[in-house]
This record gives sequence, C-alpha cells and structure tokens, in this order.
Amino acid sequence: MQLNAVLSPGELLKHLDGRPALVHYLRMACYLFCCLILLSNVWTISGWNESRGVYDDVCYLRQAHLFQRFGVGGLDTDIARDDDHYQSSKLKEIGFSDWNDPARAPCHSLMEATQKRVMTPPPGTGFSLALFPAGFQVIPLYLLANVAIFGFAVFGVSRARGLALLTLAAFFAYTAIYLMINPTKASYSLAPTMMVCALAGYLTARLFSDETRPRLLLTILTGFLVGMSVNFRLPNLLLSSGYCLYFLVAFLMARSREMFLRGHWFGIAFVAGMAPTLIAQWINAGSPFTTTYGGVDVAPPEVNADVLMQYVKDMQFGLFVIACLWTGLIWRFGRWSGARPVALVVAGNLALNLIFFMTHPIFTPYYIIPIDMLSLWTLLFATLGSRGERAANNTALLQPAKA
Repeated sequence: MQLNAVLSPGELLKHLDGRPALVHYLRMACYLFCCLILLSNVWTISGWNESRGVYDDVCYLRQAHLFQRFGVGGLDTDIARDDDHYQSSKLKEIGFSDWNDPARAPCHSLMEATQKRVMTPPPGTGFSLALFPAGFQVIPLYLLANVAIFGFAVFGVSRARGLALLTLAAFFAYTAIYLMINPTKASYSLAPTMMVCALAGYLTARLFSDETRPRLLLTILTGFLVGMSVNFRLPNLLLSSGYCLYFLVAFLMARSREMFLRGHWFGIAFVAGMAPTLIAQWINAGSPFTTTYGGVDVAPPEVNADVLMQYVKDMQFGLFVIACLWTGLIWRFGRWSGARPVALVVAGNLALNLIFFMTHPIFTPYYIIPIDMLSLWTLLFATLGSRGERAANNTALLQPAKA
C-alpha cells in the first residue's frame, strides 16, 4: 500500500493495523514490558515482612494457623482456642497494648447466640495463607497472585487483533499488574480476590457476549467463582448484584424457561461457592445468615461527605469512572456485536456497589477495587471478543490483493 496523501488518524490506524509484522513486534514488546513489571513486583514482594503492624493481618494469619492446626475444624475461630497463645504472641510482636486480653483482640466480636468471641473476616483468606508454611505465607500468596494476573494480562494482549485493541490490552495489562502491589498489599484478602475477579471477568464476557456458546456450564462456573470471592471478603457478596439483577429483569421480560434455569443455576452455584463462609457463620455466630461483623461495619447506611471526598480523591474511584465510561461505550456500540448484555450486567454491578460503598460510614483505599477489577476484566474480554474478529477482517481487507 502506498501513501499518496497525508492520512487522517483513523486511516493511519487502519493502515498500521494492516501491517501484521508491526503489530507482532509491538505485541512482543508488550510481553516484555509485562515481564519487567512482574519482575519488579516480585523483587518488592520478596522483601515484605509479615509483621507489619496491621491488626487485620494478624487475624488472617491466625485463621491460617487454625486451619494448619485443626484442619477443617479451623472454621471455629473462638478466641478460647488460642491455648497455644498464637494470637497473643502475634499481637505482642506488633506492639498491641492489650495483647494478653482476649476481650480486646482486634477483628473479633462477641456473638450473643454462641457466646463466643470469634473472628470477623470470612475464612477464605486464612485458608489461602494456610496453603503455605507458617512464617512464609504472605510472600508466596502474593507471588502466586501476581503470576496469575500476569497470565491473564498476557492472555488479553495475545487476543488483541489490530493496533487499537493491542494498545488497549497493553495499557490494561500494565495497570492490572501494577495494582498487584498498590493497593493490593493493603489487605491480604485482595490477593486471592484479584485472581478470582480476573477469571470471573473472562467467564462473564464469554457468558453474556455470545449467544451461540453453551450457557449452563458457563453460568455455573461464573456463579461459583463470584460466590467463592465472598470467602475472601464479605463485601464481595455485592459482586453478585449485577448478575442477579440481570437474570431477574431478563426473566420478567422473557418469561422463558431457559432464562429461569440460568438464574436458578447461577444462584445455586453462587451459594455453593460461598458455602465455607455460611458454614463458618453457622459455627461461630449460630446461624449461616448471621454475620460475625459488628460495630461500624454493620452500621446503617448514611451519606457522609468526608467519605465521599476520600473516594473521589482516590485512585480506585478513577478506575470506577473508567469502568462506567467503558460500559457506556459497550452499550453504545455493542448492538452490532451482541455485547450489550455485558454492559447491562456490569452497569448493574457498578450502580449497586456504588450505592453501598458511598453510604458506608468508613473508607479504605481498597473497598471498591474488587468491583473495579471484575468490571474492567469483563469489559476488556468483551471488547476483545466482540471486536477482535472485526479487526481481523479489516486487516484482511487491507492486505494487497493477490494476483
């Protein structure tokens, strides 16, 4: 192809898309840069200390200790089981003033039904840490999470067809891997959550963006993964809100047996995924539907201007805004590719999570990271899936005709 005139940006992009060698070399450069970010993360993580003075860390490590000591019996987190003084020694190690007073143990609540003082977080994060040897649990968990996110990022780059999609996938890949240090390090619960969000995002895009694919297995897998995320952070329960809203509205509009069964199996798989948390709440709080959280975590919703401003100034809110804009674009242009159901699911998820966290009385730098990443991974794979074939067709059209 010869350029006889100055090309517009759109024409230039199409011309570059038609240069497979150029796109190939840029893809290789993206892989290399992702590897460099991963290596930087590994170097940083290798110097971490498990005793960094954060109370929640001690609780997650205590849950891991209970699993390693009692097996499945570790679901019972009664502070009375600290007869080997693991909890108190960890609190003393980080300088907690009342380290020897079980009634003052952080992230523990007294349950009226069982009269136990138990841990508030669900058991998933502790179980994840328990997979590694005591004293060397945090570093390997974060290394595993970083490698997993690196794999999803590279997979996204490999699926990008054309320069425009490659650029989108590359920038997303760099951001996703970088986020595995900051803010993921803020809570041990985020490391496994990030892995689940990436895989659930990919399955969600496949489930809702292509009507020709088998639905039942994808529905069950997606529901199970979203449910499993609740075992790491109880607020991850809200990650299911967009799916439930979509299946409910779709059934009321279609009144079809297929839509009813899809929602039915999603719900069953979701409950099955969060079963460890339900069992733990039954053991510790006396009912599978009674939370072990207390205090400000269960305060009624209220609009707090200070909390709102903290979110607006924080990076996680910027990711939230990007997800909203991206969802709008999917809805605007998705009618030709069948990706509009993805936009509806993500929009419902974003809206309901926004309402909850903007009315929650406290702020942390990672509260809305899970919904950000689940939404962004879903949107990425939906975009690559719906536009990849079109980009490939455009590339083929730009090739010189064979004699």
